[in-house]
Amino acid sequence: MTYPETLNYLFTKLPLFSKTGKSAYKKDITNTVKLCAAIGDPQLRIKTIHIAGTNGKGSVSHMLAAVFQQCGYRTGLYTSPHLKDFRERIKLNGEMISKDFVVDFVDKIRPVSEAINPSFFELTVAMALDYFAAQKTDIAIIETGLGGRLDSTNIITPVLSIITNIGYDHTDILGDTLELIAFEKAGIIKPKVPVVIGEVIPETKDVFLSKAKECESPVTFSEEMFSIIRSVYNFANLQVSLQNISTSAIQNYLLDLNGIYQQKNIRTVLTAIEILNQMGFILGQSPVSAAFSNVKKLTGLHGRWDVINLDPVIVLDVAHNEDGIKQLTDQLLLCDYNNLHIVYGMVKDKDASKVLSLLPKFANYYFTKAQVDRALPEKELIQKARCYGLAGRDFPEVNDALKAAVANSSEGDLILVCGSVFLIGEVNWP
Repeated sequence: MTYPETLNYLFTKLPLFSKTGKSAYKKDITNTVKLCAAIGDPQLRIKTIHIAGTNGKGSVSHMLAAVFQQCGYRTGLYTSPHLKDFRERIKLNGEMISKDFVVDFVDKIRPVSEAINPSFFELTVAMALDYFAAQKTDIAIIETGLGGRLDSTNIITPVLSIITNIGYDHTDILGDTLELIAFEKAGIIKPKVPVVIGEVIPETKDVFLSKAKECESPVTFSEEMFSIIRSVYNFANLQVSLQNISTSAIQNYLLDLNGIYQQKNIRTVLTAIEILNQMGFILGQSPVSAAFSNVKKLTGLHGRWDVINLDPVIVLDVAHNEDGIKQLTDQLLLCDYNNLHIVYGMVKDKDASKVLSLLPKFANYYFTKAQVDRALPEKELIQKARCYGLAGRDFPEVNDALKAAVANSSEGDLILVCGSVFLIGEVNWP
């Protein structure tokens, strides 16, 4: 097959969560085990770090990958979903997997794939592990797709596990309480493998402690390692000062990921770095600081309070669940603007009532949808939004909505595009 034919096979022949939602989710790792066994169990030949969480796991994964790259390690990075290009999911030192490897992998795995009918995600996890093993990575950062315990990525035994936080998302699959969701995320904790917990709340702390005790795994809460002293935001960057609680030393960082919520993510990453250095990795202060200032350049991360234009100010953010939208509203409080315009779309399987009730009522709204089957039609979305006092117009496609927002904006206005990863992936600007 050619590369376009291979992509077509991946997207049309395999169950794809972004298209069909829950029906594409496989509640065990059996298929991933079979796929990896067929290619020589690449997960056994590489060192990995496993990252789960409701929000922040993508940012933490990219930050940590940037640190390893800056420190001279041959670094693999597996994340999902992609925004523009399928190959964004699998990177080595910030460079996307080659088209030839994708074609060759799908061709060699096809007999097994057609026999067991894996999901799109199961096959891409196996592809990533095979690629990292073939490229002889020093370390591979692996982000979970959904949950943790039953996630396809849970085939690995990492040197470190990280759980960023717990919030309400995918409740139809992971459970409808924070304790149940935490239980699923805690499933990435492996026997005697250290685990870092980024944020903890009373409902989840005992879940993590119980699982860590069961696995005899050392557990570290980042909030007990570092205090956030000060954060200064502007459209270009975020300045963060943190204090090491045990030494009282204060560290100052300049982040190119400028969302205010990144102050919590950097605290998680710094905690992980402390543990990794104790393991024998060499992640020095100077290259770590340089990495934090160049995460986008080093890894290609986009869509996290991503300022893509200054006149007018246009920001893209993949926030799509309750906690993510809360973070956005906190960010807006730090911004100076005259009028706020929000281009918004969401998928059908999210709890519309929770997220719509959090959005600011004074904004001008442009309701739209991504071009995926899971997207909530814009006509339905605007009807739901009116119940929460949100006023605006509807558009069948995000770029039409964005053009309307730009046309309706004046000097000093802010345009925010959010609500769905898939929506952000479809934005074409300029």
